[in-house]
Amino acid sequence: NISFTVWDVGGQDKIRPLWRHYFQNTQGLIFVVDSNDRERVNEAREELMRMLAEDELRDAVLLVFANKQDLPNAMNAAEITDKLGLHSLRHRNWYIQATCATSGDGLYEGLDWLANQLKNKK
Repeated sequence: NISFTVWDVGGQDKIRPLWRHYFQNTQGLIFVVDSNDRERVNEAREELMRMLAEDELRDAVLLVFANKQDLPNAMNAAEITDKLGLHSLRHRNWYIQATCATSGDGLYEGLDWLANQLKNKK
């Protein structure tokens, strides 16, 4: 059995400076990306890389939810992987999961991966 303590910190740019207050003791990070928003995916990459550079997150595993896969123009997980530069994360354990939050598709698979990573770290 594993239990998660989850903080939904929201993505609005005005509150992003507050994110760092949640980093202490973080073992896993779930980064949710709007797969349908091609205009802001570079901004998402910048924010993700800024977070991952924080000392308190150096050992955290990363789960990316490529959300809104139900929309016809959504980027697939491979495209999101490329746009976010995930392959450049050589020293970090990461995984990307295609999801649709409204139906729940992919959520269990992603959380299952995260749970297994955290169990194996102990």
